[in-house]
Amino acid sequence: ALTLLLAGCGFHLQSDLQMPPQMERTFIDPIERNTQFHRELRRQLLAADVTIVDSPEEATAILTINTDQTGQRVLSVSARNVPTEYEVYYTVGYSLLSGQQQLLTPQDLTFTRDYTWDETLVLGKAHEEDLLREAVVNDLVRTVLKQISTL
Repeated sequence: ALTLLLAGCGFHLQSDLQMPPQMERTFIDPIERNTQFHRELRRQLLAADVTIVDSPEEATAILTINTDQTGQRVLSVSARNVPTEYEVYYTVGYSLLSGQQQLLTPQDLTFTRDYTWDETLVLGKAHEEDLLREAVVNDLVRTVLKQISTL
């Protein structure tokens, strides 16, 4: 009965993303190799059975990462001018090329998360910021791969 109920309401389990055949051997051209986004993107592509190659000459597709920036901004301050809320952001810009064909024109994505700040809980809040940034990166990679899988 539960299966019929879930099927009837339009619920579907999310399946693994299928990358287009042009991405069989992909070269990732990052602006910087040691970023959270680049590492997670590479990991997710390998999990999707995409072969990551070391040079554009070997590749059937080139995924270029033009922008890869992260940081935080103050969202609000107390009456004493002390920050009480921050926003973690991550911005990526990317495009996808296969031979001479532009599969994906340059795209820009920015995801944010906000959190409250308490100066008496510095270590815990620093850890919270790291976890939020990691969640933002996972969401960005999932969005980029979903967009690519629809090509």
